[in-house]
Amino acid sequence: MTKFTDLNLNPKVLKAIEEAGYDSPTPIQAGAIPPALTGRDVLGIAQTGTGKTASFTLPMITMLARGRARARMPRSLVLCPTRELAAQVAENFDTYAKYTKLTKALLIGGVSFKEQDKLIDKGVDVLIATPGRLLDHHERGKLILTDVKVMVIDEADRMLDMGFIPDIERIFGLTPFTRQTLFFSATMAPEIERITNTFLSNPERIEMARQATTSENIEQGVVMFKASRKDREATEKRKVLRALIDLEADKCTNAIIFCNRKMDVDAVAKSLKKYKYDAAPIHGDLDQSQRTRTLEGFRNGELRFLVASDVAARGLDVPSVSHVFNFDVPSHAEDYVHRIGRTGRAGRDGKAIMICSPRDEKNFEDVERLVQKEIPRVENPLATKAKAEAPAAEAAAPSEEAAPTTEKPKRTRSRSRKKPETVEAAATEATADAPAVEETKAPEAKAAEAKVSETPKPEPKSDRRTPRSRSGGRKNDRRDDRNSNTVVGLGDHTPSFIEFSFADRPKN
Repeated sequence: MTKFTDLNLNPKVLKAIEEAGYDSPTPIQAGAIPPALTGRDVLGIAQTGTGKTASFTLPMITMLARGRARARMPRSLVLCPTRELAAQVAENFDTYAKYTKLTKALLIGGVSFKEQDKLIDKGVDVLIATPGRLLDHHERGKLILTDVKVMVIDEADRMLDMGFIPDIERIFGLTPFTRQTLFFSATMAPEIERITNTFLSNPERIEMARQATTSENIEQGVVMFKASRKDREATEKRKVLRALIDLEADKCTNAIIFCNRKMDVDAVAKSLKKYKYDAAPIHGDLDQSQRTRTLEGFRNGELRFLVASDVAARGLDVPSVSHVFNFDVPSHAEDYVHRIGRTGRAGRDGKAIMICSPRDEKNFEDVERLVQKEIPRVENPLATKAKAEAPAAEAAAPSEEAAPTTEKPKRTRSRSRKKPETVEAAATEATADAPAVEETKAPEAKAAEAKVSETPKPEPKSDRRTPRSRSGGRKNDRRDDRNSNTVVGLGDHTPSFIEFSFADRPKN
């Protein structure tokens, strides 16, 4: 088995590695360090959590041990996609370079320019930065990159995928052509192969695992979730998340909960706090000092749940994360590999559970296609709980025979509506009571009814609009005319052919 002592590293670097508790390099470290020490370009592809950061910091410290940086002219440059990842690289540099006299500067957003300018003016050997802040310093005339000897792109696919391609191309144009370039990432999509071929010269390709593979130490699962109503989807989805956390309560020491949108990060964190879960949000819109405090609290064990956007999916090294919950299916399938890579690190076991709603099914198919395996389905814990409570509820409910219903029938809005039983009962009662009513009528009432029936009713007045005939008589009503054979409108002399009836026509 290869050991760090076999890799021709600086003795001071080896001493720092030994104090850090490491003896043998990981496969990506054993494959990338030797060619990097010889000055070759390196393209390293390996699963997240396999020690890619040390793969470039260790040879870089060894190569920069001799020499001294000049003011505003760093000798090496490390570009990272996020502030947190840049800060983590700086911590690794401090760990492995503590017995050397090398200096570093961390250039990230959310921090005062003044303090960063002071470090640059003194001269730094290693400059660790995000692309935006690096270009800001260069445009202000505070930074010169013509003396860069080693340039590192950490999480290369993410850097190029996040819209940093113009910035990366510009930064490469500011560095000397003779620089050594190191690319490291967990995935390397085909569409950015052209970029890597442009920036790297005859690189040593170190691919320790198939691209976009997940660690075998991570137990994966997905809950296929469907809300009862569209307007309740967010609320019910958060309820499912809390149920999953409770289900894993015995094994879940801490967890990272990933959301696609920053507004969802805040909503989920607020919901968990409301239900007494120890949680805090972290995303790009928060102040850098708050992000740093939150991340430190999570690393120190003071915070149990970290609700994060993909800003925490790349490179964050918290070795003891037991669970990862994907509140949303990631929009980019590659992000799934990075997200669940926050657990199961350094040989530990981990668990990753994802919640997939109907709108995320297409993205979920992309994830399974990328990792080339079917993610096991996990039953919704709320549905399981409902099924378990149903028999108990039926047993507790009183039977109809034991306790007949005495509830009165509900009244309908329309007073004329009656239940069929009520109508039939009323009709029966009316029929039964009819003779009795006749018999109980007073003789005076009977006499009055007889008098009313004998009184002749007045004839209705004729309608003035009814046309008169030439003889002066009024025509019958139109309804009566329909049954008459008289042809109206031709006077007393009607042609015989008009009076002919088609009903009397002989049949052939």
